[in-house]
Amino acid sequence: MNRSKLYPLLVPTVAVLIALAVASVIIIVIGKNPITAYAVMIKGAFGGAEQLANTIVKMTPLVLTGLAVGFGFRAGVFNIGAEGQMAIGALIGSMVAINMGAVPSIISIPIVIITGMLGGALWASIAGFLKAFTGAHEVISTIMLNWIAANLASFMVTGPLAVGSGTPKSPEIAESAKLPIILKVQATELSIGIIIAVVVAIIMQIILERTTMGYELKGVGFNPYAAEYGGISIKKSIILTMAISGALAGMAGIIDIMGVPPHRFVGELTGGRGFDGITIALIGRNNPVGIIFAALLIAALRTGSNAMQISAQIPDDIVIIIQGIVIFLVAAERIVATIIYWKRKRGELA
Repeated sequence: MNRSKLYPLLVPTVAVLIALAVASVIIIVIGKNPITAYAVMIKGAFGGAEQLANTIVKMTPLVLTGLAVGFGFRAGVFNIGAEGQMAIGALIGSMVAINMGAVPSIISIPIVIITGMLGGALWASIAGFLKAFTGAHEVISTIMLNWIAANLASFMVTGPLAVGSGTPKSPEIAESAKLPIILKVQATELSIGIIIAVVVAIIMQIILERTTMGYELKGVGFNPYAAEYGGISIKKSIILTMAISGALAGMAGIIDIMGVPPHRFVGELTGGRGFDGITIALIGRNNPVGIIFAALLIAALRTGSNAMQISAQIPDDIVIIIQGIVIFLVAAERIVATIIYWKRKRGELA
């Protein structure tokens, strides 16, 4: 593999290594051993069937929210609203899934997934229309839509859809709408959701790299003025990009409900995973295949941090610090590129 192909892999890899090194210093300062801490973290994420299943369960919606944000970035649209689109997709999909009753799974599962995707797509399209026809910046409008979505979802599970007491929640979805389980380890159930997420990532890669639509959307992202001069409708591209991005985020929400107990919409369903999509898209450099590995990294850090906190008494804030440093270094790509250049130069002089 030549250097130009290796470079996209080097930047996030070096960023992660630097982040781990910086976090090691912090761990030493608080009086702990970083080698022990990282060993516990890795064991907590991959040390057995249950740990691996937990990591993959966490990874599944992250792949889709990462794709949602990364697809927007590739087309020049900054969709910061994956959090709200995930919530609306999950909410609308749940409302359909609750009423699936005796409908066979082979019919109800696709219907529920498509409904969730439509919910996310329509919600994201609001920001797309506003940008295309009024010039409203999508960063501002998607952030505002996140708040509306969060409060709308909260209203629905504390009012019209509320059941029981305690945590606000909707009724459980119909049995026929739940995703088949491929692995069950104690209380952890791993559904086919991860397979769906990986297949969707491959499809997105094909759309972006092998289709006319992908070529046009990327053209708008590279240079909207040149794309418009070449006959591409900018307004149509913006709305279409937001709709596809929102559909992916909506799918993340409904897949999570269909594949993970308690199989119902709860008040804290998204848990910031829509925002995690921004991190994952950056680490994966907006490449669908890269996003799969970036989602695995973030999921492993989250799963491993629980073990690190319990077994090594190291606060899970360390993981947030690692994540923050990785984002900074990947975003400030030039810093990592300079480090790689220095290392290569020293190797040539040696």
